[in-house]
Amino acid sequence: MNEDEVDIQDTVYFFDTTLRDGEQSPGATLNVEEKLEIARQLSRLGVDICEAGFPIASPGDFDAVRRIAEEVGPLVEGRKSGQPMVIAGLARANEEDIQRAYDAVKVAPRHRIHTFLATSDIHLKHKLRMDREECVDQVIKSVSFAKSLCNDVEFSPEDAGRSDPDFLVQVLAEAIKAGATTLNIPDTVGYTTPEEYGRLISYLIENTPGADTVVWSTHCHDDLGLATANTLAGVQAGARQVEVTINGIGERAGNTSLEEVAMAIATRPQTFDLQTNIDTSQITKSSRMVSAYTGMVVQPNKAIVGANAFAHEAGIHQDGMLKNQQTYEIMRPETVGLNASKLVLGKHSGRHAFRVRLEEMGYDDLSKEDLNAAFARFKRLADKKKIVTDADIEAIIADEIYQPPEIWKLNHIQVSCGDHSIPTASVSLTGPNDEEYRDAALGTGPVDAVYQAINRIIGVKNRLTEFTINAVTEGLDAQAEAMIRIQPINGEREYGMNPQTNEMFARTFSGHGASTDIVVASARAYLSALNRMLAAREEEGSVVSVQ
Repeated sequence: MNEDEVDIQDTVYFFDTTLRDGEQSPGATLNVEEKLEIARQLSRLGVDICEAGFPIASPGDFDAVRRIAEEVGPLVEGRKSGQPMVIAGLARANEEDIQRAYDAVKVAPRHRIHTFLATSDIHLKHKLRMDREECVDQVIKSVSFAKSLCNDVEFSPEDAGRSDPDFLVQVLAEAIKAGATTLNIPDTVGYTTPEEYGRLISYLIENTPGADTVVWSTHCHDDLGLATANTLAGVQAGARQVEVTINGIGERAGNTSLEEVAMAIATRPQTFDLQTNIDTSQITKSSRMVSAYTGMVVQPNKAIVGANAFAHEAGIHQDGMLKNQQTYEIMRPETVGLNASKLVLGKHSGRHAFRVRLEEMGYDDLSKEDLNAAFARFKRLADKKKIVTDADIEAIIADEIYQPPEIWKLNHIQVSCGDHSIPTASVSLTGPNDEEYRDAALGTGPVDAVYQAINRIIGVKNRLTEFTINAVTEGLDAQAEAMIRIQPINGEREYGMNPQTNEMFARTFSGHGASTDIVVASARAYLSALNRMLAAREEEGSVVSVQ
């Protein structure tokens, strides 16, 4: 970032890594189109830097980063900063990774190479098998090479939270001399406490030669539930970039939540006295988009974006709210994009009223085709429910818009079950060749029977690893939302490799479905996950035959 663009001392930059670190969450696999849609929303949200991926990881990841750089990188409209979003690519500290990252991001008007190397003794000894002198030499070589390609270079000493502070000073001073413009201090394993992390940031800024010529950044994980607290401690200590994800998703317990840091700074100006470029009214939409695409449910009591974040059930709280909203709300729901509806929608509501309500909810960028699909789904739901709530509409959008390409499409299902009968399901699907396929199966329950019937048609072995179903609203006529995760089986479980850690992981695909019928919602979720899995296989060049 150039210092003449904004006052570096008064502005906190938001570096979002939802599409890189966030996608490393188990089951959060995204295809290229989904990544593009999320990147566009991050631009609308006002994110300063988007870490679009890890280009060396796979051809698919490279293509996603390149397309984001081409199609999203130039976007400026509506951005508070008036500048295009910086598109960054992650690279290990070697020339091959760095060149690959640069090739992916270079087409963006503003682009960055983010390279990293571990500095803790435990990582140097057991993972990298190098000594401190070799580490310093590698940092100098990698940052220098990145600088030869790109003016904007970020360096991260991985596992800085467990590194020797004096060794960090040595490493970071060399990174600055080699051309780094941003220095990120990762608490990679979520080990530090806010006091420790804030003290580390202060120590590094005070003791590193050239510290005043770079932007200092935080990157905190939530293993001890301290990611947001550590990040804010880092900001108070002088960091002016925060690395975050939507909903706090990420490896293990996740990363620092963008929404929590943004709203803490906005709500407590007397504490932070800093500005950001985040449009907080886009937070709720961003949260729900990421949740739907990744299949990762936001817990009800999640700060800022959880279903209970602005709910008040205790009588004394409700009484206080009716008298003065400030008694129990330090933020207004509208601030994060939860606008109170003035329209009551039902089966007699028309397309115009539906479109206006969508716009009020932040969905003002839907294509004509998406709007028509959502409206048709709304009318079908309105025939079953007297009043359609905002939560119902959110479920419709997630189920109609935030879905993978339909390789297989659900036409209809029929089930028979009872406490003294064998659950049976018949299923009709439309396949990739636009032909209809039908089959039936038995199961241990109605949902299992539907899944077995779908499996008989598609013929792709997989293992169900997670299944959740929740009511969208109250009442017997409520819509149900189903979220599932599956792992492919090809003789044995299929694995991928994370090039950042060189660790193998079981590939997981998530799916989302909604309906007033829980069996139908479950079927839609399962088919959504299967379509994601099949799309990933097609990208890798494998062909799945119909059995």
